[in-house]
Amino acid sequence: RPQSFNRENVAAAIPRDVPDKSVLFTANRYVSNGRVPDITHIVYVDPDRYNELGDHAALQEVGRTVSRLNALLPKRQFVLIGPGRWGSRGDIRLGVNVTYSDINNTAVLVEIARKRGNYVPDLSFGTHFFQDLVEAGIRYLPLYPDEPGAVFDERFLRESENELASLAPEFAHLGAVVRVIDVPKACPGMVLRVLMNADEDRAVGLLVPAGRPPDMPSEEARPGGAPREGHWRWRLRMAERIAGQVDAARFGVVAMYVFGSAKNASAGPGSDIDLLVHVRGTEEQRKALAIWLEGWSLCLDEMNFLRTGIRSGGLLDVHLVTDEDIAARSSYAVKIGNVTDAAWEIPIRR
Repeated sequence: RPQSFNRENVAAAIPRDVPDKSVLFTANRYVSNGRVPDITHIVYVDPDRYNELGDHAALQEVGRTVSRLNALLPKRQFVLIGPGRWGSRGDIRLGVNVTYSDINNTAVLVEIARKRGNYVPDLSFGTHFFQDLVEAGIRYLPLYPDEPGAVFDERFLRESENELASLAPEFAHLGAVVRVIDVPKACPGMVLRVLMNADEDRAVGLLVPAGRPPDMPSEEARPGGAPREGHWRWRLRMAERIAGQVDAARFGVVAMYVFGSAKNASAGPGSDIDLLVHVRGTEEQRKALAIWLEGWSLCLDEMNFLRTGIRSGGLLDVHLVTDEDIAARSSYAVKIGNVTDAAWEIPIRR
């Protein structure tokens, strides 16, 4: 059932010719509209392993594990996939015992109805957190993996490397039940994208190359006119333009990265562009680079003013890191290759 309606909840176009190996799951019942781009992490509570837990305390500990991961993983860049009814209170074998504050950073809440004999368990359809999910823009999706034609790549979810012990070592003993999959690590260069179409009552979770989703609706559609490029898209494109024009040899630049709202597709009209620049050169080279980037920052600020009417005095927020910073994992260097919310490297001019 559709949970709300706005421009971000339009029906997603679902491609028909996707290779089977790229499909993680499909749904064809109770699907609402929407699309969720660039999911980097999956938290998967294995229905069979959850059902095998021996006592009430162990079941409750799964809920605490999910709560901890909800606090650690990048907001709106992970999905929660679990058995039955998320938020169960009485018989918590029916679903993981969590409150809304334990799952409020997820992008999608997925409930799995696995058939046991001739019985298919009832799902909550998000009703335990319905109003909260609507207000936060969190998608809900039910999966029925045992239905004819349904796709559910359980092998990928069970056999991909589990990051639980590195993220929350205090819950490492639950690794057979709770699995955390770093999608770009498990499938280099890939992310998970979820497309949902209520008109067709279809949804699909796809593994696709990381980057700008070509089918995202614009955030700046104007009544009576053609939609303009959205805030985050424009900022990401400008970051790519800067990296493509930087003279690496002149400025001592090794690599450039984008992070923050431009990378996470959450930039607003007043957001800056967060750049991380790996430098290896002289102090004079760094000063020259700073002057060059300041020129870009002021020009982009003027462009943004003409687009939005907002002026900030400079649109770039630049952080320089050295080999020593990266080796020590200090300051913003920690975002390079990080497990959660890692900065994206953008190609530079060579």
